[in-house]
Amino acid sequence: MKKIIQNGILGLACLFSVNVLAENYTIGTGSQSGTYYPLGGILAKIWSENIDDFDMRAEVTAASVENTIKVSSNKQLAGIAMGNVVLQAHQGIKPFPRKMDVAVLFALYPNVVQFIVPADSDIKTIQDLKGKKISLGAPGSGTRVSSTNILSALGIKESDIDAQSLNYTATTSAIAAGQIDAGAIVGSVGVGAITELAFTHNIRILSFTPEELKIVSESNASYQAIEVPAGSYKNVNAFNAPAVWNILIVNENLDTDLAYNMTKIAFENMSKINQVISVTKFTTIKNMDKLQGMGLHPGSLKYFNEHK
Repeated sequence: MKKIIQNGILGLACLFSVNVLAENYTIGTGSQSGTYYPLGGILAKIWSENIDDFDMRAEVTAASVENTIKVSSNKQLAGIAMGNVVLQAHQGIKPFPRKMDVAVLFALYPNVVQFIVPADSDIKTIQDLKGKKISLGAPGSGTRVSSTNILSALGIKESDIDAQSLNYTATTSAIAAGQIDAGAIVGSVGVGAITELAFTHNIRILSFTPEELKIVSESNASYQAIEVPAGSYKNVNAFNAPAVWNILIVNENLDTDLAYNMTKIAFENMSKINQVISVTKFTTIKNMDKLQGMGLHPGSLKYFNEHK
């Protein structure tokens, strides 16, 4: 701000500069029926209450891809995204037109690739999805990127199916109404959209074979096999599926002190976050650098090195 002492309105200038410092920020999340939105909400609340002149709100978005682009272009201060999407952004691989200016603040929790079908469906395996009407996730979402990449790794191209582009809520609604044969949701175990569907409809979640899981992991190291126990959803049997870590991202040029404080305050309040979002039990200092292939932002790396 220019000096305006000679104009005799220094007091007004000081007041104005204080107001300017009370920055308003957003954290990019996802659909309101997923885990990203409430997690972004509690993080925004904790940061707003504990960082001076800092006001943040959670923004509903199409999730990973949109959040990554907005963080890179400074349209969001922070965003939640799947690790594989963040790696693609870091490397400048499609769907990104170039390398994105993103950095990892810290890893959050693993997301599971869940292909949902009605319980009486004739779709029993991943290969049975060929020729079927399937929601692969909303455009710009990590679900869309992950489901497409995984099917491709297993020899199933988009042209082999009748692909639909629906978000979490629209996917489960379409399954319930019999409008699609299957739907992909890449989210935490117990994600609200699937939990709600399982309460009102009999569903199954397809299990990947050991061979399929090996192929997926070899095609992209960010995927790890996970066994989901029976009862994670009402009347749904145990299943095996690929999982990828969700990551909290910021612009790589974010002020180091702010990144450090955001990390510090988040972990100092993690018990409160755990009470709201149970899957954040995986959000630990030990797991901060879970994403292979990318380092932490210098600010969060400082905190990690102090406490690891």
